[in-house]
Amino acid sequence: MGFAVMTMTDAAAERVREIVENADDAQGIRVGIKKGGCAGMEYTINLVTEPNAKDDLIEREGAKVWVEPAAVLYLLGTQMDFEVSTLRTGFTFNNPNQTSACGCGESVELKPADLAALAARGDAVVRAT
Repeated sequence: MGFAVMTMTDAAAERVREIVENADDAQGIRVGIKKGGCAGMEYTINLVTEPNAKDDLIEREGAKVWVEPAAVLYLLGTQMDFEVSTLRTGFTFNNPNQTSACGCGESVELKPADLAALAARGDAVVRAT
């Protein structure tokens, strides 16, 4: 039994498919994290033209999202969405590992997932080898 690092909503999957359709040679997107912003970390999103075999792959209705290995512990249990509002249009992350965010919403503070708590809930992490 496998465990998905992240899930994505229908809206996120639709937006990923649109991005791929409008980009040359793109197969999907890669999600990661980097240090930055006033809260300490930022989500990164990049086009994938050639997948990295070490990345975790999340698929939904033909939309492909790869997750960088260094981000996995920070993204376990996260739901990726896409929102369009009056003030903002973009991907959003409902991340149970987020402890705070800056006022402008551009950066977040993340803690690594509690693997013991995931195991206790029955969400055992099984990675393909």
